[in-house]
Amino acid sequence: MSSHGNSKVSAAGVLIALGIIYGDIGTSPLYVLNAILKDRLVTDTLILGSLSCVIWTLTLQTTIKYVILTLRADNRGEGGIFSLFALVRRRRKWLVYTAMIGGAALLADGMITPPISVTSAVEGLRNIEILSEITDTTIVCIVLGIISGLFFLQQFGTASIGKLFGPIMTLWFVMLGILGTAHLVDYPGIFKAFNPYYAINVLTNYPEGFWLLGAVFLCTTGAEALYSDLGHCGRSNIRASWVFVKACLILNYLGQGAWLLANHKDKLISEAMITEGFNPFYGIMPSWFVIAGIIIATSAAIIASQALISGSFTLISEAIRLNLWPKMRIKYPSEARGQLYVPGINTMLYIGCCAIVLHFQKATNMEAAYGLAITMCMLSTTILFANFLVLHRARPVLIYLFLTVYFSIEIAFLIANLEKFPHGGYVTLVAGGALFIIMYVWFRARKIKNRYVEFVRLEDYVPNIRDLSGDRSIPKYATHLVYLTSADNPREIEHKIIYSILNRKPKRADIYWFIHVDTLDDPYTMEYKVTHVMPNDIIRVEFRLGFRVQPRINILFRKVVEDLVKNKEVNITSRYESLERSNVVGDFQFIVLEKYLSQDNELPWIERLIMRLHLWIKDQSLSEERGFGLDTSNVVVEKFPLIVTAVTRPNLHRVFDEEQ
Repeated sequence: MSSHGNSKVSAAGVLIALGIIYGDIGTSPLYVLNAILKDRLVTDTLILGSLSCVIWTLTLQTTIKYVILTLRADNRGEGGIFSLFALVRRRRKWLVYTAMIGGAALLADGMITPPISVTSAVEGLRNIEILSEITDTTIVCIVLGIISGLFFLQQFGTASIGKLFGPIMTLWFVMLGILGTAHLVDYPGIFKAFNPYYAINVLTNYPEGFWLLGAVFLCTTGAEALYSDLGHCGRSNIRASWVFVKACLILNYLGQGAWLLANHKDKLISEAMITEGFNPFYGIMPSWFVIAGIIIATSAAIIASQALISGSFTLISEAIRLNLWPKMRIKYPSEARGQLYVPGINTMLYIGCCAIVLHFQKATNMEAAYGLAITMCMLSTTILFANFLVLHRARPVLIYLFLTVYFSIEIAFLIANLEKFPHGGYVTLVAGGALFIIMYVWFRARKIKNRYVEFVRLEDYVPNIRDLSGDRSIPKYATHLVYLTSADNPREIEHKIIYSILNRKPKRADIYWFIHVDTLDDPYTMEYKVTHVMPNDIIRVEFRLGFRVQPRINILFRKVVEDLVKNKEVNITSRYESLERSNVVGDFQFIVLEKYLSQDNELPWIERLIMRLHLWIKDQSLSEERGFGLDTSNVVVEKFPLIVTAVTRPNLHRVFDEEQ
């Protein structure tokens, strides 16, 4: 997959990039200037300063940070915050919390992008004369209908309709460029916006100018998607297509600004005007083109939503493999690589999107909730990328320059966005916080459990297992008995597995298999290693899987057994005499040890709370056997007490009767 990250520029690659990764950032002209103008007078200072902020935000934040710098941090061609974390996680243990904050913020952003993009597009119906009186309720119903259809279609995959994304988004960007260019002559002085002086002037001299950054930030919220979709498009195709996309975006913003200064200078753009349909994006359209423009804008908004939903599925898939999220059912609706569907996340995002539409109802209200969470994700990426630079021995002065510049920019955006908190920003922050808590509890509980997992030397128990295997006085449990082990060292095994085989209820089998799954920092590695602890009696199989590979153990294990049989390393024929004569393959039985929190624990209150939350979340999530893709008809679940801290032995004394 590494070739993907460095693939050469091609027409097909650029078209795919246009269709997949620019939906969010590409639909920003629908709402950015409305957010800036709300309850403000249209003046040269405001328009030129705001557009200068937009141009330089797209340049510094999107172009330099993401397109030029962060795209270099490809993990065998793959991008995204968890791919970046996988590259640097061995450098500092605390970086996992940075990745969790970024991942949670990105998921929370997935709940607001579809509502604001689709609502902004549909509200354009008010610019059609016969629909100018359309009610908010009608618009909300149309938006909910579009979003419902979008989420319903996820289960079928996007392989077929995905081919249309590139041409539609190309049409969208061409439309943006042409509409913007047509109005540049309205106010030729609009080109002054390229001068950063006007950005500095509006932030420092305009009344409450600094807080404009909260609205300006909306122009770059989709920048994280550029990096997340690196594996689908390739670095070179993203960079080539971004030149075209950025030019079209800036032309459209300048055209909107010129139109405003030519037609609405010194006028107050009230919230009521915006509610009634005022939007410079539709204002620059000729009246005969408005209906076509709304259709194209709505299509672009749907594609933007689709890209974010698909990205959320990939994000959760990676988090599960990195042990940062509970196991969830994952489906593969098509044969396309990376095409997956997570029903639980689809439902969660759908409920979140509908709730936001019903709560805010208008795009101008949603702008207040948008952007706050994603600033947290961008700060997380900055920290992780700085560590990537350290690992690649970049000059310290360049690393500190990078951190200084982007901490300054992103903290400024964060502070400006905090003003949105009481006006709706709390929605995505609460959602992101809840998602972070789930990640934190899952990760922390695993660390607590691992502190007390007892490993023993497997070789010490080989004679006992061999004797048990040959003890005909004990009924045979299975021909092949398979356990999943977390022991990294092939010479070790969990004590609870030995206890399950020898003590709990002795399980006699002909061959004992121990399977270990090791998650690698590379995304798509698929390797296995076999250790014959005792030939044809005790075998350990170690799978080395990339963090984007689903651990479908049932399929992978079958392939390993076929290879071993082919190489005559193992005999899987049933050892029952009547079946052995007919060369019948022996049965395979998987044992899954399911833990429950024992009462015999003494934990600090915070760890006790984490463990209880962990076990509750685990009850709601996918079971261990389904999470590993095992055939449940061949699985036995064995309850096992989780004793993470042994209680203090009671100071109990025996008392004898005096007669004794």
